[in-house]
Amino acid sequence: MPAPPAERRSAIDLLDAALATPSRPAVPPKPVATPAAGPAAPVSIPPRLPAGPPAYVPGPRPMAAPAVPSGDGVPATAAMPTPPPASPPPIPDIPPLIPVGGDQGAPGVEPARHRRAGRVVAAAICLVLGLGLIGGAAAGSWIGSGSGDGDSRTGYTAARDLWHNVPVDTLFPPTISGNGAGPGGADRVWTRVGVAPDGGCAGALDPLLLKVLQPVGCVRLLRATYTDATSSAVTTVGLVFTEADATAMAALRTRFGDESLGDRTDLMPRPYPVKGTPAAGFGDKQRASWTVRVLTDAPVVVYSVTGFADARTVTDPQPADRAVADGATDAPVEAGLTHDAKGIADRVERTLRKTAATGTKKQR
Repeated sequence: MPAPPAERRSAIDLLDAALATPSRPAVPPKPVATPAAGPAAPVSIPPRLPAGPPAYVPGPRPMAAPAVPSGDGVPATAAMPTPPPASPPPIPDIPPLIPVGGDQGAPGVEPARHRRAGRVVAAAICLVLGLGLIGGAAAGSWIGSGSGDGDSRTGYTAARDLWHNVPVDTLFPPTISGNGAGPGGADRVWTRVGVAPDGGCAGALDPLLLKVLQPVGCVRLLRATYTDATSSAVTTVGLVFTEADATAMAALRTRFGDESLGDRTDLMPRPYPVKGTPAAGFGDKQRASWTVRVLTDAPVVVYSVTGFADARTVTDPQPADRAVADGATDAPVEAGLTHDAKGIADRVERTLRKTAATGTKKQR
């Protein structure tokens, strides 16, 4: 009689036997009924997990049991309960994004409306600041140029109008004192003997001198004639009011200095003779000394010319400023004519400057 077949155990029984430990009581084997003859029943195999990290599933993770070979050589797996893993660390709080402009918007990317509002505000600020800077610069340029030019124009206008705004006795006083103005520092006194009617320069000035003054023009010419205390010398002083500005007057003065025009005898001013006075015979041939001064702070040319009261002819006239400075000993110098020409011109010029400055202050 053949031997009974060996007892066949299921995969679960084999797994329980493999996992049995001393701390865990052994599970008694299940009674196995003797199967009927025929083919073996198929064994259920769990599907394989895909490669890669498993997706996170809340709760305890299942752990695959070690493979246990079954009776037919096919490995089998069984789920094994494990303790739950530690909970993940908490996520730190992130402050919401604060858009430009201080609006407490939602966290994340700044909303487009806030960006547009910020750009509009920034553009407006830049526009205001830019206009302010431009306006300030323009105002500064207007104030800077206007005040200086205004003072210059006012001063020149006031001086140019003195010929009809100021009494003749102010410009040509009846008596002029020249303390220390004579030869050797002697005092001099000059008395006015006549004033010429105001008029133009043509005919009253030498043609060559008139040509030299042509670039600055001639608005009006004022003249007066004085005599010294001894009535031995006569002097005509004149004021040529020009049409020029400060630049043109400075250019003319530079030309006089560079070309020594004030020392040329062919540019001597003409005298103004006064009938019935010691200056009655004062003509071109009696001119002994002279001076011509181009002012730069007023549109005026000041000149003076001196001669002998006895109508004598002078063959060697001397420029007053140079003769006095060099200490020349010519007859006009010895007689004090050069000092008279310089002294009267100095004081009339001084009065003109003072009067022009006073008139400018009153107009401001």
